Amino acid sequence: MELTDLLIIFSVLFFLCLWWRHLSKIRRGSKNQLPPGPPGWPLVGNLIQVILQRRHFIFIIRDLRKKYGPIFTMQMGQRTMVIVTSSQLIHEALVQRGPAFASRPPDSPIRLVFSVGKCAINSAEYGSLWRTLRRNFVTELITPTRVKQCSWIRKWAMEYHMKRIKNEASENGFIEVMSNCRLTICSILICLCFGAKISEERIKHIESILKDVMLITSPQLPDFLPILTPLFHRQMKEAKQLRKRQLDCLVPLIRNRKDFVQKGENPNSEMVDSLFGLEPNGRGQLGDEEIVTLCSEVISAGTDTSATTVEWALLHLVLNQEIQEKLYKEIVDCVGKDRLVEEEDVEKMVYLDAVVKETLRRHPPGHFLLSHAAIKDTELGGYAIPAGAYVEFYTAWVTEDPDLWSDAREFRPERFVDGDGVGVDVTGTRGVKMVPFGAGRRICPAWSLGMLHINLLLARMVHAFKWLPVPGAPPDPTETYAFTVVMKHPLKAIILPRSYVG
Repeated sequence: MELTDLLIIFSVLFFLCLWWRHLSKIRRGSKNQLPPGPPGWPLVGNLIQVILQRRHFIFIIRDLRKKYGPIFTMQMGQRTMVIVTSSQLIHEALVQRGPAFASRPPDSPIRLVFSVGKCAINSAEYGSLWRTLRRNFVTELITPTRVKQCSWIRKWAMEYHMKRIKNEASENGFIEVMSNCRLTICSILICLCFGAKISEERIKHIESILKDVMLITSPQLPDFLPILTPLFHRQMKEAKQLRKRQLDCLVPLIRNRKDFVQKGENPNSEMVDSLFGLEPNGRGQLGDEEIVTLCSEVISAGTDTSATTVEWALLHLVLNQEIQEKLYKEIVDCVGKDRLVEEEDVEKMVYLDAVVKETLRRHPPGHFLLSHAAIKDTELGGYAIPAGAYVEFYTAWVTEDPDLWSDAREFRPERFVDGDGVGVDVTGTRGVKMVPFGAGRRICPAWSLGMLHINLLLARMVHAFKWLPVPGAPPDPTETYAFTVVMKHPLKAIILPRSYVG
C-alpha cells in the first residue's frame, strides 16, 4: 500500500470519529427521535453487519420490519437511511405530503459522472431544474397527441419483433423472451428519442453500454462512506472511461439529428429536438453531455422495467395454460383471429389489463423506489426525518401484505376483475396497494407509455403464438436482483403459430 493511501486511511478514521461523535450528540439532543433500528458499530453503523450477513438487502429488510415495525432507521456508514414499509405511511409521505418528500439525496461521485451534476429527471433535486426537465419530457413524449403521432415507431418495432421471434424459433426450436423484448422496447425508445431507425447491431451496442452504466452506478462502498472515495480511484477511472464510451456512442445520433433539424428536413418533432433549445434555470443551454444523460435515462428506465414485466407475464402464461387461453379468447373476441392487434384495441381488453396488473403486483420491477429525501427537517409516523436523509420506500412488502391481498403469493389475474384488485390505483393517488411506478411528485412520468408497450407487446405475442415450456426444461421462477428484479434463468419457450403473425 502506498504512503498516500495510508495517509488517506488515517485521515478518514480521524474524520469519521469526529462525525460519529457529532451524530451521537445530535441524536441525544433531539426532541423527536429518528425511527428505531438495529444498533450499529462505531463509525460504520450497520454497514459491516449487512455485508457480513451475505444475504440480499431485501431479506435483511424483511427481518428488520418484523422486529422494528413499519418504519425504522439504518445507519449505513455516513448514510442515514429511513426505511418505510407500510401502505399508510408510503401514501402519507408520497401523496398526502408529496412536496415534503419529493427531493433526492446527494449522489455518489460515480453517479455524478453520468448525471452531469444531477441533470436528470430521476436524480434532480426537487426544484426548478427538475420541473423544467419533467415538464419538457411529458410535453414531448407522453401527451395523447404525441403518443398517437409516434404510433408508427411501435408499428415498425412490433412487426420486426414478431418476424424475429418467428425466425429464432425456427432456427433454435425455442426463443429467449427477455433478450427479444429488451431489443424491441429499446429500439422503440431510441427511435422516440432520436427519430431514427437504426440497425439491430447498433441498438444492441447502445443497450450494452447503458446496461454497464446501470451496473457501475449501483451502490458501492464509497457511496456509504464517501470519505473513502480517494481509495477507489480505479473505479472512478473506469467510470470516466465508460462515460466516454457512452458519449462516443450517442453524441453522433444527437448531432445527426441536430443537422437534420437545422436543414428543415424534419417532418416530425422528436424528444431530442426539444432539448436543443431548452435552457433550465441556472444552467444555460443544454450541451451534448446533458442531452446524452437525459436520453439515456429514458432508454434505460423504459427498457428494463417493460421487458422484465413482459417476461414475468409470459412465465405465468407458460406455467398456466388456462390463463393463457382465457387471454387469447379475449384478444380474438376483440380483433378476430387474423386482424392485427392495434394500440386502441388493448384499451378495451379487461383481462389483458388484469394479467399485466397482476404481473406488476406479483413481480414489481423494483422492490424499492428510487431514494427520496425530505426537503427540510420533518416527521413521519411520529418520528423525526432529517433533511437529506435517505428515505427508502420498500414497496414490495405492500404487494405481499395479507391485510391488503388475499393469497398474495398466488398469481391470479381474476382478482383485478372481480376480487380484491378491483379499482386499485397503480399510481397510488387514491391509496397504496401497489405502486410499480412510484407515486406522488416523483412518480415515473412515462408510466402510461410503459403500460402501452407492455400491453401491446403481450397481446401481439399471445395473439400470434401459443406459448409452451421447453420439454425437459421447465421455466425456473427464481428471482435475482439486477437493475430490476429479473428471472435468474431467462425464460425460454416454444411457440406454435395460431393466428396473424405479421
